[in-house]
Amino acid sequence: MTRRAVAIRHVAFEDLGLLAPLLAERGYRVRYLDAGVDAIAPEGSIDAELLVVLGGPIGVYEEAAYPFLRDELAAIGARLRAGRPTLGICLGAQLMARALGAEVGPTGAKEIGYAPVTLTEEGSRSVLAPLAGTPVLHWHGDEFAIPLGAQRLAETPGFPNQAFSLGARVLGLQFHIEAEPRRLEQWLIGHAHELATAGIDPGRIRDDAARFGLALEAAAREVLADWLDGIDLGGEHE
Repeated sequence: MTRRAVAIRHVAFEDLGLLAPLLAERGYRVRYLDAGVDAIAPEGSIDAELLVVLGGPIGVYEEAAYPFLRDELAAIGARLRAGRPTLGICLGAQLMARALGAEVGPTGAKEIGYAPVTLTEEGSRSVLAPLAGTPVLHWHGDEFAIPLGAQRLAETPGFPNQAFSLGARVLGLQFHIEAEPRRLEQWLIGHAHELATAGIDPGRIRDDAARFGLALEAAAREVLADWLDGIDLGGEHE
């Protein structure tokens, strides 16, 4: 049985990564929509069995500079109101939070590099449980508030809201578990200006990817596989 997954992509190298083969194994046919190039409308987003909203280096509040964000937020909001399976990563999670009525904004700080998240009590009982003690890849300066009715799943010392879920079918992650360690050099090149501006040595991130990449990849596959398998069993959220 072929199922359809739509992935909204904001920059070429921040793609489905480790999630792609897991989707293929479960019979999903993936269609990418490149934000700012392809039309993003509620009709196409609601119809697919799965929507994945990926990361990117802009803020959800920058609609004046990036007008496509208005259409993207409308499509995501329609999807969430319909109770359809939706996964958001970094910017994607921020867009989901904003579409659900939560505040999203800059913090004035950067969290870039590998570091663990602390799971909340709810997070320890969620699909994120395999991430306990495993450094994940952070790459953000904005943060979201937890949407009304959602569960807060993870935190770090500087960013108390790192993940949320709304029932079994909606999951937002501020951090990256989808990024393939062997392709991290694309991230270092693509975000070179941001790294230089923040005074972050790309060599440190490269070294940490070598140290933590395999463990994170194993934990990430378990998290993503469990969530994908769970959305078939989860009911509509109210």
